Amino acid sequence: MHPSTSNNEERLGLMLWFRITRIYNQSIRESNQHLKKWNLSAAQFDILVQVGSHERLSQQELANKLFVTKGNITQLLRKMEELGLIKREQEWKTKYLSLTEEGKEFFHEVVPKQEHFQASQFANLNETEKQQLLDLLSKVQK
Repeated sequence: MHPSTSNNEERLGLMLWFRITRIYNQSIRESNQHLKKWNLSAAQFDILVQVGSHERLSQQELANKLFVTKGNITQLLRKMEELGLIKREQEWKTKYLSLTEEGKEFFHEVVPKQEHFQASQFANLNETEKQQLLDLLSKVQK
């Protein structure tokens, strides 16, 4: 391989990495801004989605799904419990989580609006371009 080709490829790879990072950071900022309407952080929204998508979930299962430590989750759950959205039940050594009635109503109000907001980030791409991007990102992830 020609040395300049290698340098160009590397530079292109670096530019891609920076672009993806910027898009991700911008998306998180905009998501957090959108979620402020409901006084939720992106992390709390993720918990709401995970717990709301299951009848009952152990705290450990939730931690595994969110790739965060048990300690971080405990703080987030405490706040959501105070807001009356989540209830925790201890069964022997396991803590189980579920949504309260208020939490279920909140879930049905917030989740579709936030998902619509997130999907709208790609509104300037047509269906074919969205599929191509998804395929390319999957290829990068492997």
